[in-house]
Amino acid sequence: MNEPVSPGPRNGILSLTIKDKSVLYAAYMPFIKNGGLFIPTNKSYRLGDEVFMLLNLMDEAEKIPVAGKVAWITPKGAQGNRAAGVGVQFNDGDNTARSRIETHLAGALKSDRPTHTM
Repeated sequence: MNEPVSPGPRNGILSLTIKDKSVLYAAYMPFIKNGGLFIPTNKSYRLGDEVFMLLNLMDEAEKIPVAGKVAWITPKGAQGNRAAGVGVQFNDGDNTARSRIETHLAGALKSDRPTHTM
């Protein structure tokens, strides 16, 4: 019996470098289970697509490998001139990215400033 083969991550590896706290705040998605990040891209994704990204935060020397799935899509030409891209929900089991992001954003997470998604 042939089992369908999972295609794995689509469109290769995403790379995201964030060097500014306000940019990190705008991209972070704390309202999603396990946390997530909005990644500006014009590539086409579907909800549930598995993705892998290398995240470079602020002035940290090492990149953080992050596996996740697409949980949010902002299409090109979205209302309010929002940037096109996808929100990637972090997978269970590895809280490295979420903890580092929340350390950088300490004190700013309760802000009412708009983000890429809300």
